[in-house]
Amino acid sequence: MSDKKTHVKDESPDSNMGRSNTNSTSRKSDINMVFETGSASSSPLSSPPFSSISSDQPIIELEIQDIEGIGPTTAKKLKEAGIVSVMDLAVTSAEELAVEINASKDSAATFIIAAQKLLRDSKVLEKEFVTADTVLEKRRSMLRCSTGSTALDELLLGGIETQAVTEFYGEFGSGKSQICHTLCAVAKQPVGSGGLDSSTIYIDTEGTFRPERIQEIARARGYDPVQVLKSIAICKVYNSSHLELIIKNLGKYVDDFKAKLVIIDSVISLHRAEFAGRGTLADRQQRLNGMLHKIIRLTEIYNIAVVITNQVQSSPDTFFGDPTKAAGGNVLGHASTYRIYLRKSGENRIARMIDSPYHPYSDARFTLNEKGADDLEEEGESKSLSKKAKNSMK
Repeated sequence: MSDKKTHVKDESPDSNMGRSNTNSTSRKSDINMVFETGSASSSPLSSPPFSSISSDQPIIELEIQDIEGIGPTTAKKLKEAGIVSVMDLAVTSAEELAVEINASKDSAATFIIAAQKLLRDSKVLEKEFVTADTVLEKRRSMLRCSTGSTALDELLLGGIETQAVTEFYGEFGSGKSQICHTLCAVAKQPVGSGGLDSSTIYIDTEGTFRPERIQEIARARGYDPVQVLKSIAICKVYNSSHLELIIKNLGKYVDDFKAKLVIIDSVISLHRAEFAGRGTLADRQQRLNGMLHKIIRLTEIYNIAVVITNQVQSSPDTFFGDPTKAAGGNVLGHASTYRIYLRKSGENRIARMIDSPYHPYSDARFTLNEKGADDLEEEGESKSLSKKAKNSMK
């Protein structure tokens, strides 16, 4: 790794500190104003932001200088770079951190590993190696957010789960944004009612977020529309660099808004528009790859559910079957934990599980109405009739 100088607390001032971090400081101050919300940050929720915390020492007491090898000078550099907590440092990549604090890659990797070790010692994170039965027991108690449709929840084996990236892709009008709007309304509800009892961060890159639609869904489902709207923090993103900067600082906003659900609608539209032609494909894919892996680390460490929507493209060499495939290539396909393909079927929609570590490959039919994503009326009626038939046979 690095020499001994990277392991001792550095008390001496760094002459390059001001020059290398002026831009980071200005970007940090600018980004604090990008979210619009009612009172999500001023009314803390009852549930803690980290459900896996079991230590007597809460995470808020862990300071950057508690990490081995980090002294006041390095701590100041980290804060000027936007890394204000141990959690922020733990999810940062070594290459990115080395540039931000003007250090070697080995030194940056040492700081990141030390931050992760501190979180494990504080029982915020699990040990590096655990038995499979322990993981199974933890997954049984994992939070899941209902999509609003029973059929879609059954396809997902309980709903949108935390510590995972769930991707919905399909053509325009297939219901991607409508599912996202429904999730915003449901996430505020208690855990026993299919929600997460938390606020939601909605990153809008296509200008499709409509608070009027959230209000309509909440009223149709019997929720308090005012409380639902106040629990949603919206960030409108205008270019790919802006989106990457938001994702870089996403951990801070998850803490500020006590969010358990993060929605990115859509994840690729800006990169797809700005990087045109084969000459920019490699750069686009690498930037997407770095951003997506930061999202994956955030889901695991902050115990949040991330939902992303994706666009589609047609494959002209497909002569049989559906020529539609997800945009973003293999980079986006490998980053998603669960991938669901949405398509139109008259007035209804069909969701198909395309990729999952354990879900069966099956379809689910649902509809879109004033409740957002909802079950088909005929399916609801058939279920009620079957229950009546079973009761009459008893």
